[in-house]
Amino acid sequence: MQFLTNLFLALHIIGIAALLGGFLAQTKLLKSGEARVTPGMLHGALTMLVTGIALVGLNEADGADVNHIKIGIKLVLLVVVTALAYLNRDEEKVATPIFGTIGLLTTANIFIATLW
Repeated sequence: MQFLTNLFLALHIIGIAALLGGFLAQTKLLKSGEARVTPGMLHGALTMLVTGIALVGLNEADGADVNHIKIGIKLVLLVVVTALAYLNRDEEKVATPIFGTIGLLTTANIFIATLW
């Protein structure tokens, strides 16, 4: 069970890297309004969603204490990020507030995971 948990955790971190990396790579384009949602960002968000749900299930099955309020907040933030990425995936230019929200909520999710 520990191997599966570690495997899904590694995949979850890869998803975070894809999503946040795609955002950070385009921060220079925010000022000119040229930023866009890349396929890697969407796939990273979807990877985080699937692996996060799997991690909660594996931890619950293993008898670990799961903070459901924390997980619920993280899930809501990630669903919003995934929806924004999905809805804007075909746009050549994404409005700066929308793209900034993706980055802000992704960063907030990371801080909630590590500091709470």
